[in-house]
Amino acid sequence: MSFGQQGGPPSQWDPWKPQSQQPWTDGGSDGTPDWAALAEASETRNRRRRLFFIGGGAVATIAIGTAVAMAVVSSDGGNQASGNPSNLPASASIPSGSAAAPSFEPTSAPPPLDPKEFIDSKAKDTAPLSATLLFPGTQLTMGSAVYKKGPTADTKNCASVAQGTLPKVLTTSGCTSLMRVTYVKDGVAVTVGVAVFDTEAKALKAKGQADKKGFVKPLLGGGVKSFCDSALCRTTTNSYGRYAYFTIAGFTNAKDVTAKDTKVFSTGDDLAEFTFRQIRRRGEAQASAAVG
Repeated sequence: MSFGQQGGPPSQWDPWKPQSQQPWTDGGSDGTPDWAALAEASETRNRRRRLFFIGGGAVATIAIGTAVAMAVVSSDGGNQASGNPSNLPASASIPSGSAAAPSFEPTSAPPPLDPKEFIDSKAKDTAPLSATLLFPGTQLTMGSAVYKKGPTADTKNCASVAQGTLPKVLTTSGCTSLMRVTYVKDGVAVTVGVAVFDTEAKALKAKGQADKKGFVKPLLGGGVKSFCDSALCRTTTNSYGRYAYFTIAGFTNAKDVTAKDTKVFSTGDDLAEFTFRQIRRRGEAQASAAVG
């Protein structure tokens, strides 16, 4: 029996060489195996195998050590200390473990428009304007008080609807139009007059020059009886933006107003406050429209 290649010459047996012949005999003719030689060959084979595994373990340890060194270089961002091998991969060639977070340009909302800018001058205050637009509806509620709306009127001749010292003030200050409206409640009537100017400065000038001897004429009609034509009445003057506004309040029975007549004072104050709010709302509406 032979473990060599069939048809080839016998070869010297080597336990680490494939296809070599195994010495089953000592060269004698009796065919008895040489057990001593077989034991020695087995020991040689086991010794070489141990050396192989020890060598393989050393190679694996070196490979692991190299991987750790590469990981350290990567975590350092590629900066090598002096004495380190120069052939280690640069940080740029080592893929990052995570993508960089996206960055965005800082943004901020535009500042809101100032409503007052739209009522400070004729250039921006371009919305339609009239007494019926500024004082809409048929009645006015301020708190618990409800005032019935009377007649309204508009004119470009401001001085024609003023009395006392006010006509001159309106003319010299540059009044371009004047709107009036009357409200009544419980025998008290009040007329509001709103004078329009091209700029806030002109309205402030009119307000500053007005005095107690000047006032707007009471607006009668539409069921509103005559008032303040000869009796003493209470008047107010104020301005906001390019508008100056005036009130005159009194009794519809021609009774003089005294300091004790709080009902007349509260009526005039309510209408002056409402007029201010309406002018301010006009500015707010135009500022909102400009943004939208």
